[in-house]
Amino acid sequence: MSEQELLQEIAQLRAENTKLRKINDALISRVEQGGGNQYAPYAAFEHSVHLAEQVREKTQILNETLAEVEYSHRALKQANEDANIFKQRFIDAIESISEAFVLLDSDGLILLQNSNFATFWGKTGLSIQEGANFNDLKDRAKSSGMIRRASPGGEQSSPVYQLADGRWFQLNERRTSEGGWVMLYTDITDIKVAETARYEQGMIQKSMLLQGLIDNLSQGVVMISSSNQIEVWNNRFVQMSQLSPNQLRSMPYFQHLTNLTELELSERPRNKDGYYVQTLSNGTVLEIRDHRLINGKLIKTYTDITVRHRYAESLEKNERWLRLITDNVPAMIAYIGSDLKFQFTNQVYVDWYGWPQGSLDGESIKDSRVDSDYSQLRPYIERALKGESLSFEIAENNHVGEARYLLKSYVPNRNGEGHVQGFFVLVRDITERKRNAVALQKAHDQLEIRVAERTSQLKNLNDELLIEAEERRIAQVNLTNAKREAEFANISKTKFLAAVSHDLLQPLNAAQLFTSSLADTLINTESFPVVNSLTNSLDDLENLISTLIDISKLDAGVVKADKGTFKLSELLDNLANEYQQATSQYNIELRYVPSHIMVYSDSVLLARILRNFMSNAFRYAAKGKVLLGCRRRGEHVTLEVWDTGSGIAQNQLSEIFKEFKRLKSSQSAFGNGLGLGLAIVDKIASVLGHKINVHSELGKGSVFSVSVPIAATLEPLKPLTSTQFAVNPTDFSNYRIWLVDNDISVCEGMSRLLAGWGCKIITAVSLNELKDKVDIAYDKVDILMVDYHLNDGELGLDVAQHINQIRRTALPTIMITANYSQSLKNEIKNSKILLLNKPVKPMKLKTSMLYLLRKA
Repeated sequence: MSEQELLQEIAQLRAENTKLRKINDALISRVEQGGGNQYAPYAAFEHSVHLAEQVREKTQILNETLAEVEYSHRALKQANEDANIFKQRFIDAIESISEAFVLLDSDGLILLQNSNFATFWGKTGLSIQEGANFNDLKDRAKSSGMIRRASPGGEQSSPVYQLADGRWFQLNERRTSEGGWVMLYTDITDIKVAETARYEQGMIQKSMLLQGLIDNLSQGVVMISSSNQIEVWNNRFVQMSQLSPNQLRSMPYFQHLTNLTELELSERPRNKDGYYVQTLSNGTVLEIRDHRLINGKLIKTYTDITVRHRYAESLEKNERWLRLITDNVPAMIAYIGSDLKFQFTNQVYVDWYGWPQGSLDGESIKDSRVDSDYSQLRPYIERALKGESLSFEIAENNHVGEARYLLKSYVPNRNGEGHVQGFFVLVRDITERKRNAVALQKAHDQLEIRVAERTSQLKNLNDELLIEAEERRIAQVNLTNAKREAEFANISKTKFLAAVSHDLLQPLNAAQLFTSSLADTLINTESFPVVNSLTNSLDDLENLISTLIDISKLDAGVVKADKGTFKLSELLDNLANEYQQATSQYNIELRYVPSHIMVYSDSVLLARILRNFMSNAFRYAAKGKVLLGCRRRGEHVTLEVWDTGSGIAQNQLSEIFKEFKRLKSSQSAFGNGLGLGLAIVDKIASVLGHKINVHSELGKGSVFSVSVPIAATLEPLKPLTSTQFAVNPTDFSNYRIWLVDNDISVCEGMSRLLAGWGCKIITAVSLNELKDKVDIAYDKVDILMVDYHLNDGELGLDVAQHINQIRRTALPTIMITANYSQSLKNEIKNSKILLLNKPVKPMKLKTSMLYLLRKA
């Protein structure tokens, strides 16, 4: 019972006690004043006693009640003290928490709050005291903009508020038993900031992962905002558009990029498959798809379908070719699936049955026939669908009703698992063959009659053929013998050429060396003209023999080109140096234009061609001028020899390349020859695959040229100076020469020649003899000369290699041989040995020695 109720009950009991006292006093007064009835006093006394008893009882009850009230009062006082202590403890408790706390009654009035609540709502300007209306606080906060954003929450979440100062609060509320509310406002700003940071970090990571994923796509991807700005792109888009990342990072409007890239950035109408195709200038084919998002942004994807597009074009082309081929094949071709529907027919097939092209595709074979005789084909179709290949003949009517005989072939088509998916149909019209068969049978019957008649005639004719066959056999035997003799003669010719190349040229070489040495000795004497004539005769003999050998080798096909890349200057410099020595003798002014071009040819065979041109120029331009040079024409260089001779008539330009055809030459030239020079040139050019040209004008001169392919250019050489052409015999003074040759006459001739030039020469017929005369390892020597074929199977190449291996530095070496074989050229090709073929002209020998001495 509450204190208020106790106070009310005490007041009620006091009122009743006062009333009873008044009643008692009134009764006593009435008794004292009465006397009319003798029994009245007693009755009154009895009544008063009764009343006094009642008063006593009431007084006792009142005292008990007062005692209870007193007890209750003390209990209430204690309860009030306890309640005050609890209230104070509760206030201390809510003040100690960090949340804003408020207790509302059922009308929304504030019953209790802590200081944090007062601080939270202090900015509203309202009095935050007990009894204030909380709803007014919320309305004032909304109108003042204190609350920026509010999330109402739900069954599983509490309302959240963001204040204008950036703080976040979460509201936790609960109903009281009296219908009021208990509310806690928790500051979750730090949690929100941390959550926002985690969210932003997560978004950054997701963005990086998404960007990495997009960058690794094989498609080009770009996102265009609703305002047509480039927002997102990947590396593949940068490659396809050829735009720089810096241009795209500025988020440009795609209209500004139209002139910077070929890619289509705007939306275009799409085909039924949802994309459109763009072909770039480099041939790349792109499939472009547009994806419009709900927020208005546009995502465009660019897929490189070049391979697929080319494959599709190839398939389409192949299909057209297949259609073209099958439509022009004189046979009916079709393919029927397992559902007995046509999937392919050629033009001949549909024309035969009278259907338009393509109208049979998807149609059943039952509906494609002119007459209803499908029952005749059913057994064959069933066998084909079971995997059997078969052919059969059948009579059918075509679209005009004409009866024809057809030969049909059914070939089943199996998949990878061996199941039949359909069958190919090949139909040929054999009506004419049938008719021919009937006619043939008739002819056969008649032929049997005629065969008997012709048998006897053929028997006689067969006897005659046997006689003729025997005659042919004898002729074949004779032809075989003649071929064998020709081959033997060819072998003999080859052996003869080998013998001439070595045995005949060897003494000729020695004779030339002797005459050259003799000419140097008898110069300015009366005998010099005789020696000079002898020298010219030997030169003519050498030219004659060499020419005959060359023409024979070319005719026999034993000359093969050994092509390689070399400096044109090396060949032309040697030629110019070689022919410069004859200019004073034949009163020729030689001009030479050097060239540094690299060419691809056989340097030896090309030199033969140019030497022939130069010799002809000197022969026909006596007391004139000769020019050696070249012109570059595209991927070839033309080597030209000009002369100021008498010229050649136009009708003779083709005659001069024939064998034994020659024109009238100058009396001061090298010799008339046999007229085989240009014939050899023509044959060598055929072996090399080079083109020979000649232009001439009577009375002015001629130009002979050969076209040679240009090779890869190396480091250019310095052009030769005029001093390089000067050859002075004193240049060889005191030079030491070693010569190894098995021919003693050659050794003697070479000794006389080189001694006349001032050289100190030591000769030997073998390596052992040379070792007896000199110390091959340490004695000083300038040039080593060796013959290729020595005695007892010894080779000059082995001698040169042996000497160079034991010396500190390799000697400049000249290999002199009468062996013109290609195998020898290949053997010394990669060595530093200079190859000269016998007979060696002194002028060429002198030029070669100067070349080696300068190179050393």
